[in-house]
Parts: sequence; C-alpha cells; structure tokens
Amino acid sequence: MSTPATLSIRRPDDWHVHLRDGPMLAACAVHTARQFARGIIMPNLVPPVTRVDEAAAYRERIREAIPAGLAFEPLMTCYLTDDADPAELVRGKREGVWVAAKLYPAHATTNSAHGVTSMERISRALDGMEKAGMPLLVHGEVTDPDVDIFDREAVFLDKVLVPLLERHQGLKVVLEHITTRESVQFVEVHSGRLGGTITPHHLSYNRNAIFKGGIRPHFYCLPIAKREEHRLALRRAATSGHSAFFLGTDTAPHTADTKECACGCAGVFNAPVAMQVYAQVFAEERALDRLEAFASLNGPRFYGLPANEERITLQARPLEAPERVEVPGSNKSIVVFRPDTPVGWSFRAKDPSLRSG
Repeated sequence: MSTPATLSIRRPDDWHVHLRDGPMLAACAVHTARQFARGIIMPNLVPPVTRVDEAAAYRERIREAIPAGLAFEPLMTCYLTDDADPAELVRGKREGVWVAAKLYPAHATTNSAHGVTSMERISRALDGMEKAGMPLLVHGEVTDPDVDIFDREAVFLDKVLVPLLERHQGLKVVLEHITTRESVQFVEVHSGRLGGTITPHHLSYNRNAIFKGGIRPHFYCLPIAKREEHRLALRRAATSGHSAFFLGTDTAPHTADTKECACGCAGVFNAPVAMQVYAQVFAEERALDRLEAFASLNGPRFYGLPANEERITLQARPLEAPERVEVPGSNKSIVVFRPDTPVGWSFRAKDPSLRSG
C-alpha cells in the first residue's frame, strides 16, 4: 500500500496534556491548540487544582494563552487528594467545570506529592464520581520502593486497579499513558468501562533509547519506557482500530536546565510534533486508515462528546517543527521531542507564523 501525499482526518483531541502555568503556559499552549480541538488538562500544578473555583480560573488562563484564530477548548480535571470532597467533585461536574478527576498515587510523578496514599481514603469520592458519571483518570503505577521501576505499572493493575473496578462497577476509568503489554491486555478485557491512552513517544522508542550513547534525559518520562516487546504491543493496540484505545500525548514540558541536571525531571514535550509522530507510526504499521479513529473518534466516544467536524491535513514530507521552544521572560527553553528514526510527515498549520523547520 503506497503512502498518500496528504492525509485529512477530523481534528483530533488530546486526552492527556500538561500545559503548566505562567510563562510555561504562554510558551506551550499554542502548540497543543495548533493541532488539537480539545484537551484533557492535567491538574498537577503547584498548588494542585483541587477546587472548582481553581479549575475555572485555570481554564480562563489557558483560554487567554491561546492566540486568536486558534479554537481550543480546555477540559478540566480535579486533582484527587486523600481528603477529596465528594460534594465538591459532583458540583464541579454538574456546573460543567470538571470533566473528570485525576488519580496520582502520591510521589508517582511530577508534582504528585499531594496525591493519594490509599484507595480507601478516596472511596467516598469515587462513590460520588460513580453516581455523577464522572470518569476517573489514573496514573497507573505503584510507588512502593521495593517494586522495580519497570514493573510498577504491571503491579498496579493487580494490586490497585482490579480491586477498584470490582468495588466501583459503574465507574468509568482511563488508564493513562499505558506502557506495557499487560496494560494493553487489561484494557481489552475491560473495554467499555475502561479506556487506555497511548503517547507518541512510547510508540517510538523502547527503554534502550534512554541510555543510547549515555544518559538521554529528554527521553526520560514516567511511566518510563519499557522493553521492545511492550512497545510493539502498544503499536498493535493503537493501530488495531479497537475503540478502547485513544490518543493522549502526555506532553509534559520542563525547561532544559531541569532535565539536564543531576536529578532531572520526568517528562517529554511532544506537542509540536505529536500528530506527525503518530502518523509516522501508523504509516509504518500500514494502518493510516485507522489513524482517525484513534486520534479523533475513540476518545470523544468514551467521554460521551461529539467528534469534531473540522479537519486537519498532514503532508507526507520531512518533519517541520522547532527544536526548542523559548519560555518568555527568561533565557530558558524547552527541548522538543524527536524520535531517533526519521519522521516523514509534516503538519499543515493554519497560522504561517507557527511553521518552522
């Protein structure tokens, strides 16, 4: 099957995005809005977004950061803590501020110190979410120091997610940024009430890439990339057409100085190249005809939202994207993700000022 010169699909949504706040928000929001119509906004700010008024205010800051001419709708989430208030969760959902709530196991990833220490502590909150039809978004890793970092996702499925699904049988759950064959199988078995998002970087490299020629901090994220067998399982899932799998970039910007240091931050900033990398993966798997379902249809269906009517166009030509994004008001920059292998797709931007190569 020959590769088409252009590919047109419904405008996709990003069901897992970190936009940060302040100058970082000003630097990064445009790149997500350029490609995606909507985004599930992660609430792990400092301090975290735990109340309805905080989420509404953050939503307005995001809208103000989007340049005129780019339509983007932030879909807000609540950061769950041990003392999460069920009434506040239900109110935020009823008032149209919160779309979902996010479970970070305490200390699992960036700005997760306020996260949940025990599922028992949030059982009432989950009961309220279940009754309100509010999905739970899960960072699926245990944080027990005795569990190997490469096994934390698989252990989470058995020790945390299985009991959670049994106790809250009406609760819809998204297992975010899955990285293992076990997670693929788990989502398939529980599809209908369970979805799984997959990032462009976890489709593009395995754990060897982090150590190729030395430590490569811009390939370090959490959950960490796994063995090649897991990457191949993710590629099969994403390109299978299965409705339980959908796009979530987990784009997570950090300035280069906080990545390239003795204790670097976890996160990959892929927003400027996300759809180009996804298209490359689907082309390599001879599944370009299934990209629209993964990127533009499966996520809205899971969340009960309409698919976007607007369309985007990708062109079969070498990648055009910045290598770095400058943070305004500073001398700092964010390194843009690039796979080790060539990307033969470019995004056709509406705004010529966003083109760079």
